[in-house]
Amino acid sequence: MLRVAVVGSGPSGVYTAQALVQQRDVPGVTVDVLDRLPCPYGLVRYGVAPDHEKIKSLQSNLREALEHPAVTFLGNVRVGDGLAPRRLLDLYHAVVYCVGAAADRRLGIPGEDLPGSFSATEFVSWYSAHPDAAPGGFVLGARSAVVIGVGNVAVDVARVLARGADELRATDVPDAALAALADSRVADIHMVGRRGPAQAKFTTKELRELGALPGAEALVEGGEAALDPAWEDASGLPAAARRNVEVLRGWDREAGRGRGRRIRLRFFLRPVALLGDDAVRAVRFERTEPDGRGGVVGTGRFEEIEAQLVLRSVGYRGVPIPGLPFDSENGTVPHDRGRVLRDGVPSPGEYVAGWIKRGPTGVIGTNRSCAKETVASLLADAEAFGGRRLPEDSLAALRLAGQEPVRWPGWLGIEAAEAALGRRLGRGTVKIPDWDGLLAAARGQG
Repeated sequence: MLRVAVVGSGPSGVYTAQALVQQRDVPGVTVDVLDRLPCPYGLVRYGVAPDHEKIKSLQSNLREALEHPAVTFLGNVRVGDGLAPRRLLDLYHAVVYCVGAAADRRLGIPGEDLPGSFSATEFVSWYSAHPDAAPGGFVLGARSAVVIGVGNVAVDVARVLARGADELRATDVPDAALAALADSRVADIHMVGRRGPAQAKFTTKELRELGALPGAEALVEGGEAALDPAWEDASGLPAAARRNVEVLRGWDREAGRGRGRRIRLRFFLRPVALLGDDAVRAVRFERTEPDGRGGVVGTGRFEEIEAQLVLRSVGYRGVPIPGLPFDSENGTVPHDRGRVLRDGVPSPGEYVAGWIKRGPTGVIGTNRSCAKETVASLLADAEAFGGRRLPEDSLAALRLAGQEPVRWPGWLGIEAAEAALGRRLGRGTVKIPDWDGLLAAARGQG
């Protein structure tokens, strides 16, 4: 029998557990999927925009894997700052860390920490009801918002800001966030990239959604976009970039439809400072231009965009897990095909998969092949550590180690409580946004 702990219940963790219990080379593998939160699914629950129901439906696939007879979900288990990796190896033959990339990259410019300036992840966590999220203050009173970045997360937060409360009422947005968004006075949302439209990272599907919002219009500064050599002739671009440019050119031609809120896509502007005394009042940008090699150079010309709300969406990076080696430059755990390296040498029984292994790259499906590579390494090594004697009951051992795991029935209790909350509010399922409420529901007390 081989007992494995997978730390993290997002897609990379679930795909790792699935690959372990579906393989046939090593019989009798059991997997405990541990998560710091009492809820499974990681970013599928707490990162996918609430109006993206099709992507959120991936939870049903992840659920099937977590309900496999050889898989046990144990939420509310803190690894690193609670349960040290070396101690975890006393309870399991092997441990696979699938903890993602939890921190946002910073801009590194003056004023970045002014009130009114947030990472996009903080905003996403707020409207996704993550229990660690700040209680609010993102929207109320702001007239103009600047979203720095032109990837899918930037599109998500711009779209949520531009949607009316009635459009979000049918989603699982927590009630306090829905009320704040309903009271929002944001009229202009500027989404700004330092390069041109051909280099933007959003997908065409997400981009088109901005142009289809019933209460907002998407506008493009055609003069800025035309600085990109591909603006007039996109035929030489990869297909995805070509489609993006074609959508943006259409918005440039259709500007001025008067739909209420305005989403303004800006290009070739690099943020150099957030301005304000007690709070953000504007963002100063330097105009850039193509350098002929796919990058940009500064021109020494500057522009200020008014903003009382700034959301920074310039990428993610992993954070260190106390007790594990960490490559601070890349934001990953050093590894060889998933095997954790300590001082350049594979550490018996310790593995990584997902973003903490490869960095924040790829789409959700990329985690499947990444997990399979790590599982192949683990199974190849199993003979070396599979004979170690372990405590008979891993759940009891976790409790002895000071943890209070939430098991799968506890998660089902949270689901039931969120459905009941939605019924009381006259909505569909509504997420519980706080630790006390989640744990009370898991224990059958709420």
